Amino acid sequence: MPTDYRKYLEPDIVSKLKGMELRARMVVKGFIAGLHKSPYHGFSVEFAEHRQYMPGDNIRDIDWKVYAKTDRYYIKEYEEETNLKAYLLLDCSASMAYRSGKRVAKLDYAGLLCGALSYMMLRQRDAVGLVTFDEKIRKYIPARSKSGHLHVLLTEIANQTPSDTTDIAVTLHEMAERIKRRGLVIVLSDLLDKPEDIIAGLKHFRYNQHQVIVFHILDPRERDFAFGAEAAFRDMETGEELTTLPYQIKKDYARQVQAFADEIASACRQSNIDYHAIDTAMPFDKALYAFLAKRERLY
Repeated sequence: MPTDYRKYLEPDIVSKLKGMELRARMVVKGFIAGLHKSPYHGFSVEFAEHRQYMPGDNIRDIDWKVYAKTDRYYIKEYEEETNLKAYLLLDCSASMAYRSGKRVAKLDYAGLLCGALSYMMLRQRDAVGLVTFDEKIRKYIPARSKSGHLHVLLTEIANQTPSDTTDIAVTLHEMAERIKRRGLVIVLSDLLDKPEDIIAGLKHFRYNQHQVIVFHILDPRERDFAFGAEAAFRDMETGEELTTLPYQIKKDYARQVQAFADEIASACRQSNIDYHAIDTAMPFDKALYAFLAKRERLY
């Protein structure tokens, strides 16, 4: 019985796999399997070095070894560098450690998504760089497109632990100045910072002609505050504690969180920035579709 790779789009399943490279590969395989069973058609995704033969192609480019194995005609794709340079900006601040129940922590979810995006982009001959940050930049790995670069990226992602406070704007502004060549910037964060500072940093990238995708990653409980009886809440970055009855403030809390997200989303739309609200219970395909759609528009 064939493996249903789509199950590896579920965060709780893929998080149990051993090794970041295996996790990334399984997520991407699950995504490819899902493409064949979804309404998302038209994406020209070349994850391998072959594509199906089309009328008008030169028959000299047919890979006859593949034909012998599959009884189908495939064209050899030559290894060429693309013009796309992508940079993954991964928030590793203390607030990213939060998780409710048995769900994966926000940093784990963001890291798994980073790994899958890295794997997918490098297979598409894109150059990928990584920036990890909290209140400042922890590590900056410049964009490369060589196959061995994947191990470098995945090792760095796997070694991240959440700590310190958040200052997203510092990283955004610094990287907007450091990245000289126009490219695609992908921000993965809970965005728990002053919205006006975040927006200013994102606009800095756009001013420098970069394309930007923002994945706003929260735990579902951070959005709906659906907790039980009296509970004590502690700020994971400052240590400040507050005891309250969640049901009494649930509606006001959810309204303010939504207003916060709407403010950032609206500013992103005005600046032609792709904003996507993601929670850690969502399968990874929503974020991967969003990335793929953005990449298609760049060509």
